[in-house]
Amino acid sequence: MEDDCDHFLLICARCRSEDHAALLRDALAAQLPPGYAIRAVDCMAGCAHPTTVGFQAAGKAQYLFGDIVSSADLEALGAFARQYKTSSDGWTNASDRPLALFEKTLSRMPRVCLGPRS
Repeated sequence: MEDDCDHFLLICARCRSEDHAALLRDALAAQLPPGYAIRAVDCMAGCAHPTTVGFQAAGKAQYLFGDIVSSADLEALGAFARQYKTSSDGWTNASDRPLALFEKTLSRMPRVCLGPRS
């Protein structure tokens, strides 16, 4: 249930189709550690690299991966989900991520800090 989740995997529903996004969701659901919710989103502006998949969690770096097309990509996303979940700040170097995602990383955005300004 999404209320129990603090990590999110986002799948673009526009890259190929909502049906394709649903197939990816079903394929990835069993690979994710507890605490993840999967959300289909209308667009993540990765149109040149369909299908795009994002990761986000409060206080962690955010990621966008593109050109997700194969079962190897799905396995790599499952491995990354576990890595991301156990990371305190979500920050990973390209060489630390699953090899299948090495050239599929479209963006890594730093975590949002909402604490007091100095």
